[in-house]
Amino acid sequence: MPAYKRILLKLSGEALMGDDAYGINRATIVRMVREIQDVTAMGCEVAIVIGAGNIFRGVAGGSVGMDRATADYMGMLATVMNALALADTMRQEGMTARVMSAIAIEQVVEPYVRPKALQYLEEGKIVVFAAGTGNPFFTTDTAAALRGAEIGAQVVLKATKVDGVYSADPKKDPAATRYSTISFDQVIARNLQVMDATAFALCRDQKLPIKVFSIFKPGALRRVVAGEDEGTLVHV
Repeated sequence: MPAYKRILLKLSGEALMGDDAYGINRATIVRMVREIQDVTAMGCEVAIVIGAGNIFRGVAGGSVGMDRATADYMGMLATVMNALALADTMRQEGMTARVMSAIAIEQVVEPYVRPKALQYLEEGKIVVFAAGTGNPFFTTDTAAALRGAEIGAQVVLKATKVDGVYSADPKKDPAATRYSTISFDQVIARNLQVMDATAFALCRDQKLPIKVFSIFKPGALRRVVAGEDEGTLVHV
């Protein structure tokens, strides 16, 4: 039995690049999808918010000096591309996924409608939320916190390059230690970077725990969902 019945998984766009400079690495996305398949097989309902750093990095030079809102809308559209790639890879692996966009692009993906998203989750489908919150000036971290709260997820799983929250930067300080659990207040007091401030405040206010773990560590997602000591749990 999974420790969490319903999760919101926040994937960065960079997580799809593998070792490539930008774009989507085929082997990497297949591996990720199979890890997600493992947790659905445990009986866990999975919703995903995807970022767009892997695509936007390729056009970042051209966005210098661009209006911030325009650049943010470009980023939102890039998340739709990632969501489509993720959903199609899931289809190829025998899974059923639905992409729901916060921006209306109805010829391509369906719009985000909360009751419909809840219905899909209850039916065992994976829901991929694209286009962030649909508003500029908000990150996909904030979209993850918002959607997690809306769908009644028991935890927001923030998939990163590091396997948890550390007392210091583990790359710079060999004495840095990983926290197994830490409170929201301790994260603030110690000025640890977990999520952007808006996303973090929303999770804290909604008493929605955040689990930070490494998506690059094989089997880590399964261990997190099983309730094992993997990553760092940020709680009230």
